[in-house]
Amino acid sequence: MPDRDLPSSILFACTMNAIRSPMAEALMRHYHGRQVWVRSVGVHKGLLDPFAVIVMDEIGMDISRHQPGTFDELEDTSFDRVISLSPEAQHHAVEMTRTMACDVEFWNTLDPSLIEGSRETRLEAYRHVRDQLSRQILLRFPLPGGPASQHFRTR
Repeated sequence: MPDRDLPSSILFACTMNAIRSPMAEALMRHYHGRQVWVRSVGVHKGLLDPFAVIVMDEIGMDISRHQPGTFDELEDTSFDRVISLSPEAQHHAVEMTRTMACDVEFWNTLDPSLIEGSRETRLEAYRHVRDQLSRQILLRFPLPGGPASQHFRTR
């Protein structure tokens, strides 16, 4: 269900903060700019995945400077909404927000690093995740002035 009133702050969370949550953070920032304060974390600290950097660059978004972080490293935990992208992150999000006035949503999202095959096969899995996150963000937090499909841009 679309949210006409954007939350003022969103935290995207996944397992390693290396693929899905950095993608979602960049996409949300791209679509809603300074209207929403956006961050991302992982349950564990990973290394930024080069395939994530490649597929985001394909649509003009540079995430190469993203520094993966964890829930434990958050200095500020006052978010209006936490969107978890993996089951493990969902458990941490629920635990973190147990005593907070914060909405938690679970968008179960494939970990594209689990896909095996050629380089192109793997890149297609990352593109699929990127595009799925983009659609979900625009459906959940539509841009003012038009249907989400008009604003969805991929390669």
